Amino acid sequence: MVRYILKQIKITGNKCFGKWFAKNVVEETIDLDALAEHMSHHHSPYSKGVIKGLLTDMIGCIKELLLEGKNVKIDDLAIFSLGIKNKEMAVKEDDFTVSKNIGGVKLKARATGDLMSKSLNLEATLKKATFVNGKLTTEPSNGGGGNTSGGGSDTPSGGGNTGGGGNHEPIGD
Repeated sequence: MVRYILKQIKITGNKCFGKWFAKNVVEETIDLDALAEHMSHHHSPYSKGVIKGLLTDMIGCIKELLLEGKNVKIDDLAIFSLGIKNKEMAVKEDDFTVSKNIGGVKLKARATGDLMSKSLNLEATLKKATFVNGKLTTEPSNGGGGNTSGGGSDTPSGGGNTGGGGNHEPIGD
């Protein structure tokens, strides 16, 4: 379930000043060690250590290939590539220098397959969350249509009320 909070744009002069938008709540960041532990519990014959070693090696190899000018595609995850952070434009080609005009390189990732937005939209369940005494909670639904889930939710018909009465509708409809 993807929890969200509502935030208001408070930047004066912004064309959306005063309007509200949803922002996802990140409850935890999982590091490589925790990911390997999680993966080892998914009916895997491999231990956490073997999985972590493989992932660590994969990360090093991806970096090496990117620095060689290649893109790396991992199906159902992303296509990884490098981009250039430009500082300022040169008026003439002869005026261009790396130190003056380039700020560095950046990692880019474009989702593929199961992690593409259209696929995630079908599976995501959204629920409004609040913070009470500094602790994250999920608001009980008032049936007002504020909670949304995609067609891959736990509702057999793709609609109706489940899990505390949340009103579920496909994302993007």
